[in-house]
Amino acid sequence: MQKRKLGKSGLEVSAIGLGCMGMSQSFGPLPDKNDAIYLIHAAVERGVNFFDTAEVYGQAHHNEELVGEALAPFKGKVVIATKFGIQTVNGKQVLDSKPEVIRRSIEGSLRRLRIETIDLYYQHRVDPQVPIEEVAGVIQDLIKEGKIRHWGLSEAGVETVRRAHAVQPLAAVESEYSMMWRSPEQELLPVLEELGISLVPFAPLGKGFLTGTIDKNAKFGSDDFRSKQPRFQSENLEANQALVELIKQAAAEKQATPAQIALAWVLAQKPWIVPIPGTRKLERLKENIGAADIEMTQEELTDLNAALSRIEIVGDRYPAGSDYSKRAGK
Repeated sequence: MQKRKLGKSGLEVSAIGLGCMGMSQSFGPLPDKNDAIYLIHAAVERGVNFFDTAEVYGQAHHNEELVGEALAPFKGKVVIATKFGIQTVNGKQVLDSKPEVIRRSIEGSLRRLRIETIDLYYQHRVDPQVPIEEVAGVIQDLIKEGKIRHWGLSEAGVETVRRAHAVQPLAAVESEYSMMWRSPEQELLPVLEELGISLVPFAPLGKGFLTGTIDKNAKFGSDDFRSKQPRFQSENLEANQALVELIKQAAAEKQATPAQIALAWVLAQKPWIVPIPGTRKLERLKENIGAADIEMTQEELTDLNAALSRIEIVGDRYPAGSDYSKRAGK
């Protein structure tokens, strides 16, 4: 597995990481714990050393507990990223990045992850009630105390990125980014390049759509968050098949799968981009890892981007007016 550096931090990670959220929530019935641990171990064995979780993933911090148990045998050999700033109160998620809450959160995360220092600690979403400079100051103190190595922001807007970075340099910004969602190219990517911060794209496979396995007949259960997302409504799935057909065509030419093309495209955009596709299946894990070996020439990339620019993506990623939509890009 090739390696990439996260920003100017010196933190070296596998070119493709593993997003672990789906092992604890959002995509229907949860996998058996032993199966999830086996998958994480299989990722390590295949060269993945970058694992992404969060305090709020799953019931009762299920995902951090799972990741901590799975990666305990590999302490010092893997990079773990987790997140603070979203609390569950009376069954509802609320933003809270008050200094005392951050300090309480990190102690819980360190305990659940079974480590003494968090490699990469993201603010999960920007809290409009707490100035980002104040958050960065707390992080600065936690770095001095040896509880954090590096920090980042998730789904933050460019002005927040600049203000945070001025106080304590950021290693990475996590954001949705894929052939289906290219919004970060407008403002975020240029600012990250200017400041020397890496992009860590979540949902680089469009939450499964770019694998070519989802069409207008797809059904999602009530425990699958895609059932509530506009882009996964039947009419939008049908309208966006043009994108899938383009990816399938490119895959055929490269003797690859659609998922591999979608990931290779993300990797080819910048050498400081590290996608974190999630999966619960070993065959998908192997497929995703294989994308790191696919090289796209500049000509292939130019042609693909030109074709992408002619395709209009239908359907927002979050329901209008929802908490998810209100939190993004602040």
